[in-house]
Amino acid sequence: MGDIDPAFVQEQEHRPKLSIIEAQGIPEIDLSPLFHHQVPNPSAIESLVKEIGSACKEWGFFQVTNHGVPLSLRQRLEEASRLFFAQSLEEKKKVARDAINPNGYYDTEHTKNVRHWKEVFDFTSHDPTLIPLNSDENDDRVTQWTNQSPQYPPQFRAIIEEYIKEVEKLAYKLLELIALSLGLEAKRFEEFFKDQTSFIRFGHYPPCPYPDLALGVGRHKDAGALTILAQDEVGGLEVKRKSDQEWVLVKPTPDAYIINVGDIIQVWSNDAYESVEHRVMVNSERERFSIPFFFFPAHYTLVKPLEELTNEENPSKYRPYNWGKFLVNRKSGNFAKKKVENIQIYHYKIA
Repeated sequence: MGDIDPAFVQEQEHRPKLSIIEAQGIPEIDLSPLFHHQVPNPSAIESLVKEIGSACKEWGFFQVTNHGVPLSLRQRLEEASRLFFAQSLEEKKKVARDAINPNGYYDTEHTKNVRHWKEVFDFTSHDPTLIPLNSDENDDRVTQWTNQSPQYPPQFRAIIEEYIKEVEKLAYKLLELIALSLGLEAKRFEEFFKDQTSFIRFGHYPPCPYPDLALGVGRHKDAGALTILAQDEVGGLEVKRKSDQEWVLVKPTPDAYIINVGDIIQVWSNDAYESVEHRVMVNSERERFSIPFFFFPAHYTLVKPLEELTNEENPSKYRPYNWGKFLVNRKSGNFAKKKVENIQIYHYKIA
């Protein structure tokens, strides 16, 4: 084993294969019809809605180009992220998260009780963000998560806030397209995000001497509604292809975003769309940076299949659950090892 800490080592069946299959056919969707016309072109929007619908159904993942987020802003954010992680551990720990406030820096995250080969800095899009005090269904008390402001690089917080505004606009546009693809009103999902609990994560994956044993992030599905990922040119994101259950590498496309459907959309759509399992490989030579934005609804949202998408032939497949309680439960499992499995949507599946 050499000198790798056993906490990082994946179980045999979940270790990465170093012979990589590169994903063919992950949909790449050009969003320019949303932006480049004074008057929207109904037929272009309609074909966009169809593309999004089939990407959500067949992959649960797609890439978007011409998405309206300024490239210069993304580059400034990526540069600030590199500068932040290049600091000493002592400096980064000045903005460390703790068990009470999960915003800030940490390097001990776990998925399925195996530690990730990475360090992160988390920042919520609304400051403060209201959240349940705990995951007890009978306790109505709420608390606040607040953001930490690193001193270095200067202006880091201002750049993050500017970027969140832009990526949020994209998130709402994608939600509209997804709603239309399900035959719903375009703004059907908007009400759930009034007091959203979304956050942005800066991830740094240092070179790993044992890329055959460890993962940057172990296999998981995203719990929220949508994830909008900016990854650098190094890549490493793998998706479990639905057609054959093989792990396939998502090759980075310059200036594109990778979008994945989260568990909440799976529940809202009553399984018409499925959130997909994914993980992050590490490599022994190059560090990797990524910036996902996790689009989450308000803490008081009761997540359940939408009435418009259920009927006698297609009854509701999930019991309702409170999003805030679910989130608090999940966050506590990421911070420390648990004896039991982290909460998942299938725990609410109706048999």
